[in-house]
Amino acid sequence: MRHLGRSVREVPSVATFKWDIRAGTIDSASVIGVDHIVHLAGAGIADARWTKERVRELVDSRAASVRLLQRAVREHGQVPNSFVSAAGINYYGATTSDRTCVESDAAGGDSIGMISRKWEEAVDEWASMTRVVKLRTPIVLSAEGGALSKLAMPFRWGLGAALGSGKQWMPWVHIDDLVRAYESALFNDRMTGAYNVNANGTVNNEEFTTILARSLGKKVFLPNVPGFVLKATLGEMADLLLAGSRASNEKILATGFEFRFNDLAMALDDLLE
Repeated sequence: MRHLGRSVREVPSVATFKWDIRAGTIDSASVIGVDHIVHLAGAGIADARWTKERVRELVDSRAASVRLLQRAVREHGQVPNSFVSAAGINYYGATTSDRTCVESDAAGGDSIGMISRKWEEAVDEWASMTRVVKLRTPIVLSAEGGALSKLAMPFRWGLGAALGSGKQWMPWVHIDDLVRAYESALFNDRMTGAYNVNANGTVNNEEFTTILARSLGKKVFLPNVPGFVLKATLGEMADLLLAGSRASNEKILATGFEFRFNDLAMALDDLLE
């Protein structure tokens, strides 16, 4: 097993290597003799306000890193058996509708749709070399880091509330199920292309808020946070919180994959106990 990142780390039993995506440099030893590549690189979507420069960084950190890996493999390594990449469930755009999105739908025309499309286009360039799988990931619920800790914080202080209309859908997945999905993508040769990786139990923001509060032993008594407040604070990035549609997971289920956590309350209780 090997780890490729912005710095060399001391990880037991794992060889670590360094790359610099902006400079276009990579330690070629990182790809020599590699059987599978899992691409998780990319600047954090919610780490900073979306300016034109930030959106460009979100795209480049994903697409450019994919192409840098491909260049390194062509020059120094052997072709891997698979290239498995993270992708975003917001590929379909930050919109709220009654429609359930499927993998064959077109990318959204907004910024998040564009970011996701350009990312996947770069990943698809690997298809001429090896099997490609793109896992379109929703909100990942994890006990450490990620979205759940940020969502739970105001509730722990008794200040939690739904966002905007509260009617926007919030596809989600338990971290354990997501890890299992990556294992399936790596070793199930029948998997190829894009897959929505969200649990069956999709809820809207109001429902998510109520269930999260209950899991923390709290009650929701505050009014919804107005959308204009979030937009004034976060800019265009607020659309990710204020809009959302359901996504079908039938394609990944058809491969034989099964989600162990399909009930949000059960997932939260497992992570927040």
